[in-house]
Amino acid sequence: MTIKKDKGKLRWDLLPLKPIEQVVRVLTKGAKKYSDNNWKTVPNFNERYYAAAMRHLTRWRMGYKKDKESGLSHLAHVICCLIFLLWGELNGSRNNRTRKTN
Repeated sequence: MTIKKDKGKLRWDLLPLKPIEQVVRVLTKGAKKYSDNNWKTVPNFNERYYAAAMRHLTRWRMGYKKDKESGLSHLAHVICCLIFLLWGELNGSRNNRTRKTN
């Protein structure tokens, strides 16, 4: 019997790839429209991607499934924005400032 030591390793097999493909489509459209990885240098990083995520989430909540401009899922756009915000947080981006609110 073969024993494989998988305990404690990340379970990438749990990640559903179909939704991830939709996020990659959003990234690909963005790269064509702007440039590869342009999102990393956007001024007011946190505020801009938070606002964009909320716009897309609000449109989805109102019953609109697809973004008019891209033709892609509003939820895929939301996930993309949240990935950008998480990237900034994990990388300590100087462009990634958290604004204090009441």
